[in-house]
Amino acid sequence: MSEGSEIVYVVDDEAGMRKALNRLLRSEGFNARAFASARDFLAAYRAEETACLVLDVAMPELDGMELQRRLTHAGVLVPIVFLTGKGDIPMSVDAIKAGAVDFLTKPVNDVDLLRAVRAALQRAASLKAAHATTTALTARYTSLTPREREVMAHVVAGKLNKQIATDLGTTEQTIKVHRGRVMGKMGVESLADLVRAAERLGTGK
Repeated sequence: MSEGSEIVYVVDDEAGMRKALNRLLRSEGFNARAFASARDFLAAYRAEETACLVLDVAMPELDGMELQRRLTHAGVLVPIVFLTGKGDIPMSVDAIKAGAVDFLTKPVNDVDLLRAVRAALQRAASLKAAHATTTALTARYTSLTPREREVMAHVVAGKLNKQIATDLGTTEQTIKVHRGRVMGKMGVESLADLVRAAERLGTGK
């Protein structure tokens, strides 16, 4: 299975485990990059990449759980597959609640690891696509004039053109013009699409 430009980062301070994981992933066609510490990973990671992280829990200096917290705090949504030398149910529950894809115990089964990595990369691709959509919508929303944003807020609230005209102290025909411009600039063809766009942007409340 070839994953193209997708990257699987492996972070484990155990040289033997790091080498074995890297070899397994590369044998399956993954673009794998291995690091001995969380800090080395942070120095190499680029947010624009479609990537996932196979991360050891117990490491000196900066451990896996702390790295997850730092990434989350920084808004970095790289999907994580945790590896641990001992089963710790409370820790695994916390990791999953914080967004981890899986929490596997060493020695990890190859099939389980590969399944988790594929799931993590699928999530990474979905997150990247969602981010791209939001970025594009934000740019479109920014292009609206202040009055067009007012009209859009009223439209997604379910108000009719006549009601909006009364609220904004203008004519119904003027609102129709503004509404058409809003639809065009936002790149939508229906009220439902406009409502969904507003919800994604957080302006539809």
